[in-house]
Amino acid sequence: MNSKNKYAMLEFLGILILFEHLFCMVQGDVHFYDFVLREKNFTGLCSTKGMLVVNDSFPGPEIKVHKGDTVYVNVHNQGYYGVTIHWHGVKQPKNSWFDGPEYITQCPIQPGTNFTYEVIFSDEEGTLWWHAHSDWTRASVHGAIVILPAIGSTYSFPKVDGEETIVLAAWYKGNLKEEVDEALEAGSDLPHSDAYTINGEPGDFCACSKETTYHWTVDYNKTYLLRIINAVMNAELFFAVAQHNLTVVGMDGRYVKPLATSYIMISPGQTMDVLITTNQSLGRYYMAARQYSSEDASVTAFDHVNATAILQYESNYSFPSSPSFPTTLPFYLDYIAALNFTNRIRSLASYEYPVNVPLNITTKMYVTVSMNTIFCRTCSGGIDDEILGTSLNNISWVNPSTDVLQAYYRNISGIYTTDFPDQPPSYYNFTGDEFPDSIELTVQGTKVKVLNYNEAVEIVFQGTNVLTGSVNHPMHMHGYSFYVVGTGFGNFNNEIDPKHYNLVDPPEVTTFGVPKNGWVAIRFVANNPGVWFWHCHLDRHMSWGMDTVFIVKNGDTIETSIRKPPAYMPSCKVPLKSYGYGLDEKSNT
Repeated sequence: MNSKNKYAMLEFLGILILFEHLFCMVQGDVHFYDFVLREKNFTGLCSTKGMLVVNDSFPGPEIKVHKGDTVYVNVHNQGYYGVTIHWHGVKQPKNSWFDGPEYITQCPIQPGTNFTYEVIFSDEEGTLWWHAHSDWTRASVHGAIVILPAIGSTYSFPKVDGEETIVLAAWYKGNLKEEVDEALEAGSDLPHSDAYTINGEPGDFCACSKETTYHWTVDYNKTYLLRIINAVMNAELFFAVAQHNLTVVGMDGRYVKPLATSYIMISPGQTMDVLITTNQSLGRYYMAARQYSSEDASVTAFDHVNATAILQYESNYSFPSSPSFPTTLPFYLDYIAALNFTNRIRSLASYEYPVNVPLNITTKMYVTVSMNTIFCRTCSGGIDDEILGTSLNNISWVNPSTDVLQAYYRNISGIYTTDFPDQPPSYYNFTGDEFPDSIELTVQGTKVKVLNYNEAVEIVFQGTNVLTGSVNHPMHMHGYSFYVVGTGFGNFNNEIDPKHYNLVDPPEVTTFGVPKNGWVAIRFVANNPGVWFWHCHLDRHMSWGMDTVFIVKNGDTIETSIRKPPAYMPSCKVPLKSYGYGLDEKSNT
């Protein structure tokens, strides 16, 4: 049997096994989607370029389900390089085989092949999203997931008159894949975006863009649900609608206490469900997004573009010369505005939607989140070259040559080690202004943290100001949601700060920021066995090593154990060398 027929047979057997799981396990409805990945030309900022997209659209197609449904997505890769897809915020109970991060739970889907994902929805409700999880491919390969209430139930808020999905993304003029690969290979800086987009369009204030600005037509005095997704690669964003108030009612597939506001601040990876009532004078109004930069004020090399779309009332009237711009949209460096919004988010914590914050903690971790330098053995200048890196507890992640999940499940040695530290290697004034030179250096490795089933975990993420590089770090955990029980500035005090934890109605999220020169404390119960990725959702930092993996061991029963692997998983090929990586590729330690 030739290789083509062999892979076809394996794919067929894999689908049969999926159907077996389907009839045995699925309680909700079942949906099927085909995602075709291929290059397509798009025009923006006065030039045309090819981009890898799904089903010829940017953003990609929307998946719509009810709570508890299951989706099968057959991904056909007709592009030029390997890609994986991640279902961001979907817990995938016991099902990390289909979670998607490259070299963590699978290897890439190679060009000319296909792979069927099984996406199991459990307690998520609201808005999530899907995106590529291979290098920076998610810049153009992403789309919304709409999770409606289970049939027979309703939203936590009054019925709306309509809804609209808003996907915020980044636009790059060049070939992003080539630029990122070259930068990682050379140890040079990573690309910066040239504009931001709202539903694929930069808007009126960008060159050659006014004719294609996204328009949303609404009726007067109606209430709409905005499903807002930050798919931007490397920037937190402020978002506002001119002369209209907003009410946040959901975040990351969870309901929150209604939060009235004139703007939002949304980090990469986060989603928000927002109500808007169209009760203003008939006319046109800008919806606008602007970067929130938490870097030092001296850093000005970021994307200053204001992305816009237009909310337009339906009626017979004369349009004003131009739409009004939101005066409530904070400026780039407005740290206070960002905090004032983020610190007000609370879980709904109602009878129908209770919180279950773990109280008896069995595992505590204190993890520094840092910019660093790395000795680069592969850069042009030789072994003494120091390049930028990032780390968690001074470990800068290195992708292995096969995925961690396969190695764990099949007990393959030499792929990773289980010694990710619970504490930083040394203690110092993490948020100070001066540091010993030795503090700047990080070490590379593929180190994971192993948790026993049902452990109650608390992690304090501590930001550092090493290299004056303290910024907000939106940390994302695969396979779980977690409670944000505390946050603050300066260095965490383990005697004083826990006394002020919110254990009553903390937000339950899948992505949340470690504040600039501060800390955030989270809690969760390790009750989803499998291999799960943890990383900063600023892709610059993820590419440089601000990642790790949690392996959650099986419980004592089949119901508390990871599922068996599908018959066919994409085969592994050795990845590009990680940023500055000069270790023995066989050991990855």
